[in-house]
Amino acid sequence: MKLKFLYDNRDLARMLLANWEFDDVGLELMNQFRISANAIYPFRNNGQLQFLRFSPTSEKIETNVQAEIDFIHYLIQKGYNAPIPVKSKDGEELLVRDTPWGKYYAATFKSVDGKPLGEVEFTEEIAFKYGRCLGTLHDMSSKYGPVKRKRWSHDDVFDWIETTLKELLNEETALQELSIQRKFFFALPINTENYGLIHYDFELDNVFYDTVSDSYSVIDFDDTMYHWFVMDIERSLNSLHNELSLNNSDVYTNQFLSGYRTAFSVNDIEISRLPAFRRFADLYAYTRIRRASYEKWRNETGWIVELRNKLHTMAEKKLEDFRTPLAIS
Repeated sequence: MKLKFLYDNRDLARMLLANWEFDDVGLELMNQFRISANAIYPFRNNGQLQFLRFSPTSEKIETNVQAEIDFIHYLIQKGYNAPIPVKSKDGEELLVRDTPWGKYYAATFKSVDGKPLGEVEFTEEIAFKYGRCLGTLHDMSSKYGPVKRKRWSHDDVFDWIETTLKELLNEETALQELSIQRKFFFALPINTENYGLIHYDFELDNVFYDTVSDSYSVIDFDDTMYHWFVMDIERSLNSLHNELSLNNSDVYTNQFLSGYRTAFSVNDIEISRLPAFRRFADLYAYTRIRRASYEKWRNETGWIVELRNKLHTMAEKKLEDFRTPLAIS
């Protein structure tokens, strides 16, 4: 979200939470909030941990949010462990509410069991099951047909990137990168075996492992889009290599891919295109960073200045990478 929405607004959170049942005791859990693409505030209902998620309507597309919930229900019906949406007092799973701070989307989800993979001792077996968990998701996705609403696609994301970059001005390098990527992805084959609704953010912190049941659960479907399945593989391997200090990283990569292939297929040609999919992720992230940090204000607080500088460094690094030709067939 834009930086101006990243402040803790407890009054707003309490106003939105009042649409659901919750325990008055233990609301100090809300102090453990986090805000990035959404504001997330934990709370309890009948002792069970749940999460309130909300964002300004200007930051989301309602069809996307509704379609996300539809897909989660499909996965749960198929036996895939995902956070269960909780109905409000009015029986709705997604609320659109006018507030003194503007119009907001709000939803709540039950917590899942276990700990994020980034917090467990990572082993070759975990890497294998991490891959299998993604392969299982793609197998289910390949058979999924939305009944009511449909998430946006990689083409829609490209359109959004173009519109956003043109509004920001002076983005010639990124727009040139966009043109190159559009040509590359337009030439790729699309079928149910290689293209479908992906998670997009299948990183270690979004995959939970429960040692008691030896089971895996996946959270945060907010970034789902229609894309080539290998896009999720690239994001997962990127998370694996960047977030863990692993010796013999190739071994873990191979274990991940072996686990994936027990549930769904991916061929070596698709894997060879991983650098191109990394460029898509970089361009998408670059545009989101630039949009989020474009507005500036006088007398910004220290943490905003620090965050803005960090985001600027990240964006400049990606911009420099775009100047390197995309050499992939």
